[in-house]
Amino acid sequence: MYTALEDPHGNHPTASVFADAHYVAMTSATHPSSRSGVARDTRDYRVDVSIVPALDNRNRLTAAFRPILAIPHLLLVGGPTALAVSLGWYAEERPRLEWGATTGVLGAVAAVCALIAWFAILFGGTYPDGLRSLALFYLRWRVRAGAYFTLLRDEFPPFGDADYPAALSIELPDDARRNRWTVAFRLILVVPHAIAVWALGIAWMITTLAAWCVIIFTGRYPPGLYGFGVGVLRWSTRVEAYVLLLHDDYPPFSLH
Repeated sequence: MYTALEDPHGNHPTASVFADAHYVAMTSATHPSSRSGVARDTRDYRVDVSIVPALDNRNRLTAAFRPILAIPHLLLVGGPTALAVSLGWYAEERPRLEWGATTGVLGAVAAVCALIAWFAILFGGTYPDGLRSLALFYLRWRVRAGAYFTLLRDEFPPFGDADYPAALSIELPDDARRNRWTVAFRLILVVPHAIAVWALGIAWMITTLAAWCVIIFTGRYPPGLYGFGVGVLRWSTRVEAYVLLLHDDYPPFSLH
C-alpha cells in the first residue's frame, strides 16, 4: 500500500469547513470497496482537500487583483476543474474538460502521463512510479493554486511543493489491487461527475464573485460561501485524481 500525504500545517487545526476534523484513511482495511471501485462512505474516501479557514481580516488589495496575481500559476497548473468545465460550456455550448488550456502546462504533461499509465495498468497492472509522482506533484500544486485563485486563501502559493494552508491528502492503492475494468472505461465512468462538476462550477463562479465583492468592502469571506467553495474544490479534485488514474474508488457525489 502506498500513501502520499500533504499536510504542511500539521500543527494547525487544519479544517475542512464541513467537518470537525481532517482525516485520512491509512489502511486498506478502511476501504473494503477498493476492489469494486465504489467508495461507500465519503469519510473513507481516498482523496481529501483540507484548507485552514480564512474568513476574517482578509487582504483586500490582493483580493482585488487576484485574477492578475494568479496568472503565473494558472499558466502552469490552470484553474479549478469546476470552473474550467463551466467556461467550456459557455464557449461551445457543451461541458468539457480541456487539458492544457485550463489545466496549464503541467496539466497537459500530467494528461500524457495518465495516458501512458492507462496502458501500463491495463497490460502490466502497475502505475509507473515516475509518472505517478509527477501526477501527484501537479495535483498538489493545483489544489494550492485553486485555493488562492478562488479567494480561499490570501498567501501567494509556492511554485512547487512547499508549506501552504491548503493541503491535498491521498492514499494510493496497491498496484496488485488495481481494478483494470474501471481503468479501461474511466472516461465513460467519469461522465456523471463531469456534468455535476459543470453545474457546481457555474454556482461556484457566482458565489466567488459575490465573495470577492464582500471581501473588497468588508474584508470578510461569508462562511456559507466559503464552505461551498471548499466543497466544490474537494469534489473536483477527487474527480481529477480519478481521471488521472491515481486510484480506482469511484468519487462520491458529495461536497464533504
